[in-house]
Amino acid sequence: MTPHASAKTQRDKDELSRIVVDCAFKMHVEIGPGLLESVYEAVLEKLLIKRGLKVYRQKAIPVKVMGLSLNEGFRADLIVEDILLIELKSVEKLAPVHSKQVLTYLRLLNLPLGLLINFGDATFKEGCKRIVNGKQTFVSSCLRVNQKLNSENGKCS
Repeated sequence: MTPHASAKTQRDKDELSRIVVDCAFKMHVEIGPGLLESVYEAVLEKLLIKRGLKVYRQKAIPVKVMGLSLNEGFRADLIVEDILLIELKSVEKLAPVHSKQVLTYLRLLNLPLGLLINFGDATFKEGCKRIVNGKQTFVSSCLRVNQKLNSENGKCS
């Protein structure tokens, strides 16, 4: 994976987030809860590829911790355009540890942004969390479907 710092602008991050959220929302409406996480992962991967995005699925991530090198520290569910990590769940309710897991993955990968999406929640809004790695120096992403960032006031419309 390539470093993200100068490769993508904030607009790119927000646009990637919007595309992913749009696809995941449509999946939540059409498919609903009850399938295995791996099914949602495979469908989302295909939808994102159809939208022209580069997607890595179940990418093995080496980790160096406490003086040890692990060839496969964890597997990332989806990484989009080398900039956005997507962690998928299919559980009744998200737990605080799920957000911490995504933040740890972001730090290990040195990625700026992650989405935690749970297809088991009753509503998509309850099951979609945006997680930022490090100091947030940009306007929050407009995650709701069909919303755009107003360049004059920096707010979602």
